[in-house]
Amino acid sequence: MSDTTMAKSETGKPGFLSAATLQKAVAFVVLIALVLFFSIFADNFATINNLVDNIGLATAVNGVLGVAVTFVIISGGIDLAVGTMMTMTAVTAGLVLTNAGLPLPMGVLGAVGVGALMGGISGTIIAKLKIPPFIATLGMMQIARGLALVISGAKPIYFNDTPGYSLISSGSVLSLPLPTSDEAGLTMALVPIPNGVLIMFVVAIIASIVLNRTIIGRMIFALGSNEEAARLSGINIDNWKILTYAICGGISGIAGLIVSSRLNSAQPALGLGYELDAIAAVVIGGTSLAGGRGTVMGTIIGAFIMSVLTNGLRVMGVLEEWKIVVTGVIIIVAVFIDIVLRKRT
Repeated sequence: MSDTTMAKSETGKPGFLSAATLQKAVAFVVLIALVLFFSIFADNFATINNLVDNIGLATAVNGVLGVAVTFVIISGGIDLAVGTMMTMTAVTAGLVLTNAGLPLPMGVLGAVGVGALMGGISGTIIAKLKIPPFIATLGMMQIARGLALVISGAKPIYFNDTPGYSLISSGSVLSLPLPTSDEAGLTMALVPIPNGVLIMFVVAIIASIVLNRTIIGRMIFALGSNEEAARLSGINIDNWKILTYAICGGISGIAGLIVSSRLNSAQPALGLGYELDAIAAVVIGGTSLAGGRGTVMGTIIGAFIMSVLTNGLRVMGVLEEWKIVVTGVIIIVAVFIDIVLRKRT
């Protein structure tokens, strides 16, 4: 496949770029509107502690998972296992660090490696056995969930004896000047940014470079744009599919490290349902479920929308169950918008 052809695969038809930009712009406007709404009508929503520590760290987990799913959805697939793979990778880190007593870097490598392995297995099942991604990853979701429960004995694994583990998400190596309010009024103060948030942005930047500046990204866009055309062009479809799902799994491992660090424990029952929030973030951000179009920036915006919405409803005293209802509505609306935009391009 020539560079020109692959470039077309990345952006799709001429109208695709403008459609994606429009969808991202709409998502950003919705995010600003939600922040303003909850700042006015929800007490304590606009505090630095809530915005940075609560919303920021919640977005870090969902944002990293969303980036993972972005790779797969752009390729024309889907991965329902990212939530339970995240749990499995967290349990892996617990086994390596707490049970085996190995140093922190080994736990990080173990989590990311197990995630990549499980993702690669999903990709192999899809590519070699020709099982639809929905079914294959649904099966992997259950496998990962069961393994996490079996390996951990269905009990949390705590990281109290692992120095520095909680700093992965809750520590801070960067402070930014942000407006804060006190008795003296509105002032500027240096606010520590949690490492989990920084990790999310680092992952997003690297993922964006991979998707837009490397052959890996061009192949992923080619798969999602027209798989048959890519096959006829001589591209090894199976290998690229396996790699795509392995990347997704590896990034899910990073999410597992963030969430377990935040809780200072690996919770084997955690993870189910995270895949829906991640997919919602991806779709809200303008990535097409049909494949061939999407951006990491849009996914991060979508992740912030999900976190702001969840936190705002909680601060207003709305039952948690309603958040699930709202998430379902958001997914339907976002997919409908995607369908409308694709028909116009």
